[in-house]
Amino acid sequence: MAFDVNDIRGEFPLLSRQVYGRPLVYLDNAATAQKPRVVMECIDRLYREENANIHRGVHHLSERCTELYEEARARVCRLLGTEDRGEVVFTAGATAAINLVAYSYGEMALGEGDNVVVSEMEHHSNIVPWQLVCERKGAEVRMLPFDDEGRLMIEKLAELIDNRTRIVAVTQASNVLGTMPDVAEVVRIAHSQGVPVMVDGCQGVVHSVVDVKALDCDFYAFSSHKLYGPTGVGVLYGKREWLEKMPPFLGGGDMVGRVSFGGTTYAELPLKFEAGTANYIDAIGFGEALKWLDGQDRVALVDWENQLRKAAEERLSEIVGLTIYGRTPDKCSIVSFNVEGVHNYDLGMILDKLGVAVRTGAHCADPVMDHFGVRGMCRASFAFYNTMDEVDALVAGVRRAVQMLK
Repeated sequence: MAFDVNDIRGEFPLLSRQVYGRPLVYLDNAATAQKPRVVMECIDRLYREENANIHRGVHHLSERCTELYEEARARVCRLLGTEDRGEVVFTAGATAAINLVAYSYGEMALGEGDNVVVSEMEHHSNIVPWQLVCERKGAEVRMLPFDDEGRLMIEKLAELIDNRTRIVAVTQASNVLGTMPDVAEVVRIAHSQGVPVMVDGCQGVVHSVVDVKALDCDFYAFSSHKLYGPTGVGVLYGKREWLEKMPPFLGGGDMVGRVSFGGTTYAELPLKFEAGTANYIDAIGFGEALKWLDGQDRVALVDWENQLRKAAEERLSEIVGLTIYGRTPDKCSIVSFNVEGVHNYDLGMILDKLGVAVRTGAHCADPVMDHFGVRGMCRASFAFYNTMDEVDALVAGVRRAVQMLK
């Protein structure tokens, strides 16, 4: 299937707008991606024509929404490479999914004197939940470091794991450095010592083809909105053997078998972890995004993203005083940088006035900032709908901003 970026862009209405009288150059895709028209049309249709609560009604609209919701779950299963729908839990987002594991698995498995290994390059959402459960349980968080090139030092993992290690938490792709660690090797080392692995797949699922069975991870979390779907929806994949053992995270409707004051039984997986009224409209919208992605050549899309990233890195590197963070050869399409003597916020604000949307600040990754001794960075993150002309606009904008600010 031939890849034409202009055809792709036509399916994303927001990309055609202007800001400050200039064509929008949207390079904040690692924070949230734009949505294809079919997703917006799907959500609009659902509210206009088919809205009814799921899993509870016997009337037509309820049954129809339930069918569409479970079809969306089936699409997530195909995306991740599992045939067991009980292993795919819809959540409010990746943060909620990781918190679910930290709370439920942590309450079950962690005790005083135990430890959790977390990589230094994690998003706060894969650090703070582990800190919270460890504080409650009297356990310890241990850090797996990365080097100055942005390479996760997996060779140090075995020495951090001992007989009191209860889980390893690692990203599949850093939201700051773009680093894509060898998660399969992390899993192999952890499993060799009987330790399960939690993978933050928020960036990884966007920039690679994922097979959780081949990866053999125990838990995998990601968000809809970074994968061209609506906000407010996330996914937790968990091996059935773990999800069966873990206690519910939230209690309420839809996650129960039968409730009495003498005791309560719980629903079968995955509903055991889907308490209350699900965000079924947006979950169905996410299913529509995955259906749209199924019609694309994912390998070609990722290849284009990498071409954009490499071109941006090559041209930005020519700017005197500019430092790019994360130099591993197999990184995804994220470029974080600073210019000596220029504050990242100031740089980002000038780029904005030029129509170029980038991210500034710590990117919810303070330990990464601490590693490099900075308070923040500018981040340009590319999606397959970006163009080489937009790379040119980014580089020209940075050059102009530097001339103004230095």
